[in-house]
Amino acid sequence: MTHSAHRSIHLRRIDPARNMRRFYSVTVQPTLFGETSIVREWGRIGYSGQMMMETFDAVSDADMAMSRLERSKRRRGYRDMFSD
Repeated sequence: MTHSAHRSIHLRRIDPARNMRRFYSVTVQPTLFGETSIVREWGRIGYSGQMMMETFDAVSDADMAMSRLERSKRRRGYRDMFSD
């Protein structure tokens, strides 16, 4: 299994009317044991948030899980963090 680069998604959801300023990041990266992990971080922008790591045997399983998480967050109104 080879990994050329870490893949990551950085999203945000800002709604001033609801006092909402959230971020959500997902990164796919290799482990030391030849598996693949998804590292998720979320919370309020400007504060340290929470983190969760999930490990997969196959890269394809991690990619599918990452895609599923991204679709879910985009349906909820999250947009790319580094674009206006």
